[in-house]
Formats: sequence, C-alpha cells, structure tokens
Amino acid sequence: MDYKKILPIFSYIFHPIFISLYGLLLHLWLSKSKWNSMTIVLFIQVIILTILLPLSIFFLMKAIGMIKSFTEATIAERKFPLLLQIIFLLLLIRFSSYIEEIPPLYYFYIGGCIAAIVALLLTFFNFKVSLHMIGIVTLFFFCVSLGVYYSLSLIPLLSIVIICIGNVASSRLYMKSHNAEELLVGCLIGGISQTILWVFFL
Repeated sequence: MDYKKILPIFSYIFHPIFISLYGLLLHLWLSKSKWNSMTIVLFIQVIILTILLPLSIFFLMKAIGMIKSFTEATIAERKFPLLLQIIFLLLLIRFSSYIEEIPPLYYFYIGGCIAAIVALLLTFFNFKVSLHMIGIVTLFFFCVSLGVYYSLSLIPLLSIVIICIGNVASSRLYMKSHNAEELLVGCLIGGISQTILWVFFL
C-alpha cells in the first residue's frame, strides 16, 4: 500500500472540529474521571457546541455555495467558520459551570479560543495558517499540561502524538493545502496559545 495515499486520513481524523472533543476525552481518561452526571452533561455540551452545531452550519453553507470543502476551505471561506468557532467556545467556557471546576480543561478551551482568534485575524492579512496544525499541536501541549497537573509520565502518549503531528503535517503538504510556513505558524500558535496559560494552573 502506498503510504502517501493514506496520509489524507490524518487530515480527517485530526480535523480541527474534533480537537475539543479529543481534549475532553483525554482529560477523562488521564484523570481517571468516572462517567457521572457532570461528565455526561459536559460531554453533551462539547459535542453540541463544537461538533454538531458547526457541522450543521457547515452543511448549510456548503448547500448554498459559501463553502466548497470540509478540509480545503479558502481564506475567504474560513472567516465565518472561525468566527463561529470562537463564539461556540466562548459559550462553552462562559455557560458550562462544570468546566470551571476542571482547570486544565478550562484553560485548554480558553487557549483554543485564543488560537482561533489569532487564526481569524491572520485571514485579514491574507494568511492561511494551518488550522490542522494548530489543533494537533494544541492537543500535544494539553497532554503535557495534564502530565504535569496529575503527575503522570506520558512519554509513550506524547511520542504517539508527535508521530501524529508529523503525519498531519505531511498530509497537509501532500494534499497541497498548505506550505511549510503555514504549517510552522500553525504549530507556533497552537503551542503558544496553550503554554502562556500554564501559569494560571500549573
């Protein structure tokens, strides 16, 4: 099997729209949290605000011709979805009382909101930063913060995430969606937006 042909799969698995959910699932797993009423409500809130509503709006926008592709949006096409992402994340942060009780997760979503704001601002400078790299690198640094917060050794997990980062970057280059500069800037935004918040809970 040609390895290059399976690279696009990573662009779908680690699409930015799923990163908020992956972060929640990682926290539940690494913190050994039990599925109770709080976690179930939080899970439903994340699913609705970060996946179902954005997907519904995406399919509507695609139906009326505002967006052509789920993974290959142009600079102009990504402005409104990014704005929606910011709004939905703010709603999640502001109105989900459960998130405030979980510092790593709370600041993970704040960092995601900051990254989305920066990505939106860059569109006005005609720069198409890689949202995929922002997402996967954000997830990496979230894993690091969880390891520190819960005093866990996560070297195997971090190694797997690093491999995934490489595959996501390769997939974006292979699909000719981004150049190296756009990928690098995405990595920087994803990393900085998370690490600048560590001072508040680590």
